[in-house]
Amino acid sequence: MAFAVSDELLGTFVPIAVYWLYSGMYVLFDGYDEYRLHSKSEEKSKNGVSKGAVVRGVLLQQAVQCVVCILLFAFVGGDDVSGAKPQQPGPLVVLAQFAGAMLVMDTWQYFMHRYMHTNKFLYKHLHSKHHSLVVPYAYGALYNHPLEGLIMDTVGGAVSFLVTGMTPRTSIYFFSFATVKTVDDHCGLCIPGNLFHAFFSNNSAYHDIHHQLYGSKYNFSQPFFVMWDKIMGTYMPYSLETRKEGGLEARPTGVKKD
Repeated sequence: MAFAVSDELLGTFVPIAVYWLYSGMYVLFDGYDEYRLHSKSEEKSKNGVSKGAVVRGVLLQQAVQCVVCILLFAFVGGDDVSGAKPQQPGPLVVLAQFAGAMLVMDTWQYFMHRYMHTNKFLYKHLHSKHHSLVVPYAYGALYNHPLEGLIMDTVGGAVSFLVTGMTPRTSIYFFSFATVKTVDDHCGLCIPGNLFHAFFSNNSAYHDIHHQLYGSKYNFSQPFFVMWDKIMGTYMPYSLETRKEGGLEARPTGVKKD
């Protein structure tokens, strides 16, 4: 008897595998100091949490994510009354669902993320955990307080899935794509030829501004576009400069850097 793996199961676990595979690729770029936004010494001195604790924190969030995904797919249901799987829509419909899900996810994450900063209690007890990584790196992208990870990432993803009506199979591709984009935004590198930097203004340099003290009230948008920052007046422009000591720096422009 053939062993079949359902789209629901793949939709639950493939994005997690993609997270570790893609972030692991960036670990291999550890020697590319000329493309780093911060030096290795800055990473050691500024970050307030060990890499082991980061890995454990991410695994905890992903465990919660798995539970929510399984419950979500069980609630939505994949089969019709005859037991048949839902028909996969054509490419144009899938593209429209991708675009819609990107907009929904960006909207959810912008306002939730901004509220995590403006509410002092939530920042102190939840979101400050993510900002203990002043110098972000790839596999720390989902290092959050578990409750924050549930609210911002997992629930935000579920809302994107439900609003757009995508199938479990489409969700495999969309959430894998969103995962890769999130990891890339936290990689701490600006490597020439990165397609995400070519197609998205919201990238590793843009998000690095937000992780610095002077940018903590700006550049909340994630993970795809910068539109909400521009609409809501929280956009901090920057230029990518070469450091004298080597590497790169995302330097604010038109705004005083404290």
